[in-house]
Amino acid sequence: MPGVTQEQISAAKRIRAIDFLLQYRPDDIVPSQCRGEFQLKSHDSFKISGETSLWHWKSRDIGGKSALDYLIHVEGMRFTEAVLLLLEQTPTEVRSAPAPRQMPKPKVFALPEAAADNRRVFAYLLQRGIDRKVISDCIRAGILYESARFHNAVFVGRDESGVPKYAFLRGTLTNTAESFRAEVAGSDKRYSFCLQPEGESRRVAVYEAAIEVLAHLSLEQTRDKYRLSLAGIYAPKEGVETDTAREKSVALTAFLERHSNVCEIEICTNNDHAGRWAAEHIRKEYEGKYRIIMNLPDREGADYGDLAQEKSKERAVRQRAALSR
Repeated sequence: MPGVTQEQISAAKRIRAIDFLLQYRPDDIVPSQCRGEFQLKSHDSFKISGETSLWHWKSRDIGGKSALDYLIHVEGMRFTEAVLLLLEQTPTEVRSAPAPRQMPKPKVFALPEAAADNRRVFAYLLQRGIDRKVISDCIRAGILYESARFHNAVFVGRDESGVPKYAFLRGTLTNTAESFRAEVAGSDKRYSFCLQPEGESRRVAVYEAAIEVLAHLSLEQTRDKYRLSLAGIYAPKEGVETDTAREKSVALTAFLERHSNVCEIEICTNNDHAGRWAAEHIRKEYEGKYRIIMNLPDREGADYGDLAQEKSKERAVRQRAALSR
């Protein structure tokens, strides 16, 4: 398997889904009505045994036992990405003996150690079309840096006192769909990554991920509003009917509670099935209470990261052409 060894795969397969969920998705897993059983807030037809770790997602009719199965079939991760995530989030040696049955305590949040410099993060984000000044401003503000161990880009969310409460990791070694992505264990989505405006603002723009926050700012070049990452969205697969009540975005709900002056929500999710589905549900949740501005990328299937990268490449072509004259 490209990118991972058989030993790494075996180690990842030994991690139980129940242990992973209780440690790294504590805000999503809750006890069900059956004793010893849990379910997910985001998918209430997902049930998992606290003792055996056997899980079944009834609405999709799929099941498993390991955390690897869960990440692939429920969260939609690619195989290699899921293996690497499990190995990074579980740094202690994985024993071949059966895992203990007692429920582990949620892991305490701690930021990854910072690298000596931010060269790889700078290079990666510039390649993604992010403006140099935007990157520098985020680094100076302490909400973006490069991790020492794996050289991930670390996007930091802070509370009102400036204390880090949330962090999202984005791999910088590759620029593909399989690049590493994960929240730091113990992250509190109520304090998701957010760029502050210059001066007062009554508008918040919301995005699916932190890198799209930076990309849209690079395109607009205006600090006239809050720019908030929703830290991911949920949407059913295209063509699949669902009558499950959608949970409100924890990040957006908490942000609006803390910013009572905000009266406009600009929805900047991706222009694909999931992004449009999420945008419509956000609109329905808040229309009448807030002015809603739908501002998805113009092109089908695109996000603002795509548009920023394309604009950066076009600018580079024009510059090379001007130098060659």
